Amino acid sequence: MSRLEATFARLRARGERALMPYFTAGDPSLAETRRLVAEAERRGADVVELGVPFSDPLADGPVIQRAGARALAAGATLPRVLESVATLRAEGVRLPIVLFTYYNPVLAFGLKSFARTAADAGADGVIVPDLPYEEAEPLRAEAEPAGLDLVQLVAPTSTPSRVRAIARVSRGFIYVVSVLGITGERPQLPPDLDAQVRTLRLVTTKPLCVGFGVSTPEQVAAVGRVADGVIVGSAIVRLIERHTADPKLVDELGTFIAALKEPLRVCA
Repeated sequence: MSRLEATFARLRARGERALMPYFTAGDPSLAETRRLVAEAERRGADVVELGVPFSDPLADGPVIQRAGARALAAGATLPRVLESVATLRAEGVRLPIVLFTYYNPVLAFGLKSFARTAADAGADGVIVPDLPYEEAEPLRAEAEPAGLDLVQLVAPTSTPSRVRAIARVSRGFIYVVSVLGITGERPQLPPDLDAQVRTLRLVTTKPLCVGFGVSTPEQVAAVGRVADGVIVGSAIVRLIERHTADPKLVDELGTFIAALKEPLRVCA
């Protein structure tokens, strides 16, 4: 059983839902990212999504785009992010780590080399938002033998046949994109989110984690009532942006993580 599978099984047995915060690796620095990930685990995060900065982040809204630009300017690269994952493991971080990366850096690294290096470093999964499942077989063929789960995304516009196909091949969990468009905070959740998740429940027993547009404890609570996990990205990246020069950044982040996790502790 993979670390992701074990985490979701444990949470289901306790009637909990997973909190999955997203961090742009290298914003404001790779060392600071490691401190933030460790604090997130300490304050209740169940899985961490670690974004690899990229120069053409087509799925990301302005908050995460700015973070990616800062990280690239500070020297963050895919190899250095993988080194940071290895350092996190050496420092005792145990929660599952899922990489969020666009396909170009992976191609440049080499599919086999990427899968093996990521798994050896301690990554548990990878999300590639610009790689549709129809074109993902070459990466999947390298990732699965290496022990790296290739997580697939389902959009609100995905057809029933496409949903079934994605549900079959996704590993670790299924990333449910709650809204059309790019990442970013929204004032309210989409009204058809419950129906979207229920449709997926009819075709799979794999964990369903909702992301895009979830940013407050109240929204997290609402998503936790229907999904197995909640992904919060832009709100966390914005907090880091606001407090970059603040010596209390880690504490501020920890307080926010704890507030997001609280409504997910008993959702059964």
